[in-house]
Amino acid sequence: MRHVLSLFDLNSDEIRRVLELSAQLKADLASGKRESLLENHVIGLLFEKPSLRTRVSFETLTSHLGGNSLFLGSDVGWGTREPLCDFMPILTSYLDLLIIRAKSHALVQKSLEFSQCPVINGLTDVSHPCQALADILTVQEIAGGLQDVSLAYIGDANNVTYSLAVICSRLGIPFNIGAPGAYQFESSFIEQLNADAGKEIIRQTDDPKAAVENVSFVYTDVWTSMGQEAESKQRLKDLAAYQVNEELMSVAAPGAKFLHCLPARRGEEVTSGVIDSPASAIVQQANNRLHAQKGLVVWLMNEHQVQSS
Repeated sequence: MRHVLSLFDLNSDEIRRVLELSAQLKADLASGKRESLLENHVIGLLFEKPSLRTRVSFETLTSHLGGNSLFLGSDVGWGTREPLCDFMPILTSYLDLLIIRAKSHALVQKSLEFSQCPVINGLTDVSHPCQALADILTVQEIAGGLQDVSLAYIGDANNVTYSLAVICSRLGIPFNIGAPGAYQFESSFIEQLNADAGKEIIRQTDDPKAAVENVSFVYTDVWTSMGQEAESKQRLKDLAAYQVNEELMSVAAPGAKFLHCLPARRGEEVTSGVIDSPASAIVQQANNRLHAQKGLVVWLMNEHQVQSS
């Protein structure tokens, strides 16, 4: 039984197959084809954190594929009302697939010890694999492939940046992270990714202009994520020079596109002039959450299970 808590759980060929399925299923939907690939299957959505895109996209894709979904919020008492060793085996014995959106990556990892069905990480404090799959699907669509593309992420190296770094390492895509030293990843993480890629393609710098120079996609995220509200004032001060604005975008390659996982805080990490500009691909990117997750679910529930049987 496979789980996807981070993109370390998929090799490069598997990621490429998920992206291929995602593109195929997106084209099928556009042509009016909704094959019941999850008929009589039930997907649970166990969410600790509020959600718009993750919840709606997973519920929608389940319906598109002929299955049923159950939203499980704080009222189910995950990790509070009863111990994991009682909660998880029972819950997952009812389900065919469980999506978890949680505050603690460690808690999700612990939950897997008791899970009776595959689990997909819908977001934790460490990793956001579904977002990164949607991001690269978007890059692939805009660029017409993944050859000769490059990305820069500007701001706090967080769970989104983590997943982007992993997928770029897996697929050989040059990726620059522009962040203050205190907000960068440990050098050992970057060294591991470059070793896995067989070359130095993941780089960190504290110079945002150096990070975006001649790249084809510029990405950012909020400077203060859920759970970090007490740090907001300090983060605003520390990251003020890392705003994605018109001046910074001008350093990127001609025709460079802007990406953001949303929600955005206009006037902080990005200006309205950038996010509302023709360079912005945020709507296409957000829409691709549906299609990338559909590809991942179909691969995990159908293709992978068939290959493993």
